[in-house]
Amino acid sequence: MGGSTAAVTRRRAVAGAALLTAITCALAWALAFPDVGLAPAVVRAVADGAAVVTLGLAVVPMLDAGRHRGDLRRRSAVSLVAVSAVWLATELVRLVVLAAAAAGSSPLTVGWRTAYTFAVSTGAGRAALLTIAAATLVLALASWAPPTPTTGSTAVAAAAVGLLGHPLTGHLAHDPVGSLALAAHVLAAALWCGTLAAVVLTVEHRGQWSRVLPRFSQLSLWCVLVLLAGGIVAAITEMGSVAALLTTGYGRVLTAKIACTIVLLGLAWRHRTVWVPAARGHRSPAQLSRRRADTELAVMCVAVAAAGVLAVTG
Repeated sequence: MGGSTAAVTRRRAVAGAALLTAITCALAWALAFPDVGLAPAVVRAVADGAAVVTLGLAVVPMLDAGRHRGDLRRRSAVSLVAVSAVWLATELVRLVVLAAAAAGSSPLTVGWRTAYTFAVSTGAGRAALLTIAAATLVLALASWAPPTPTTGSTAVAAAAVGLLGHPLTGHLAHDPVGSLALAAHVLAAALWCGTLAAVVLTVEHRGQWSRVLPRFSQLSLWCVLVLLAGGIVAAITEMGSVAALLTTGYGRVLTAKIACTIVLLGLAWRHRTVWVPAARGHRSPAQLSRRRADTELAVMCVAVAAAGVLAVTG
């Protein structure tokens, strides 16, 4: 009965995340209009979300205690196959969308020769190939390789490389400092959000929460510090003035993302001071822990989707 209840809860979490992503994409597109198309925004947001969760699922076994780590690694492997497959599929779609935009045609009519030429002869195309290769490697490891620490570390590295492909060829590709700051921001945010998503998908009983949540809390603290520093530097590099936060499509979406991040930081701090000590002391039932994680994850879904739309706005 407990396993069945947990499975239903996980399915609801996935459905809720998908709905929030769709709503956020629509709202962010409206804020950025006419600087971005809805289809590229949705494809980018879904691909980025899948990449973030892929990284988290590869990382989450490392948060459990030694003798329990193998069990969590086996449990996360099933979800890792599904999520990395979604990541790979959406990256392939994104390559077609990018090639069509470069050729001035529709994604439904662009030929494979056009897509191939775009992929091998442009920076954005080569970044897409790198990301596709990373997603393919993670999917292969999750599907056929034994769930060992070495396999897990390789999947983490591949997911991280895949996450950096597009940001390093995006808005700040011309600026080394801004590009590095953005890379740090993206990785830190992905590690924070993706690992919490993986916790929601894999952790079930109170004993697991008591072991995993404190370690996640320590990880998230460092992630927050890095993402704030990297995000501030990247935003200053990209934005010409404070007024641009309201007068440009990019600025309006960035403003919405900043507001969402502020809410998320407040929620995360409250959880760190109230929820984590209770979970560590086995005073927080699994259902309560899951509800708190779902609440924080919902805000993260909005932030990640907004970041995806922001990446294709301009």
